[in-house]
Amino acid sequence: MTKSTSVTKSQSKFKVTIGPNKLTRFERARIIGARSLQLSLGAPVLINHSGNLDPIRLALEELNAKALPISIRRTLSDESYQDIPIESLI
Repeated sequence: MTKSTSVTKSQSKFKVTIGPNKLTRFERARIIGARSLQLSLGAPVLINHSGNLDPIRLALEELNAKALPISIRRTLSDESYQDIPIESLI
């Protein structure tokens, strides 16, 4: 059986129980890479930008602005996991 922690938008402080309390460099690279691919394929930009058309820079700006509505799933070897919104990791 898997254990999970659900999050509602009303929770202001989220407790990270698996891994560090910030994005790892691997998670950050994965998010920026996936989002820049989406942007290069025509996905709408989620922030106001100053004419910068580079998808990698746009993805980085969206991540820093906490505009991406995604969660990070961290798993342990016993198949338990925690879904963590990126707002609480940045």
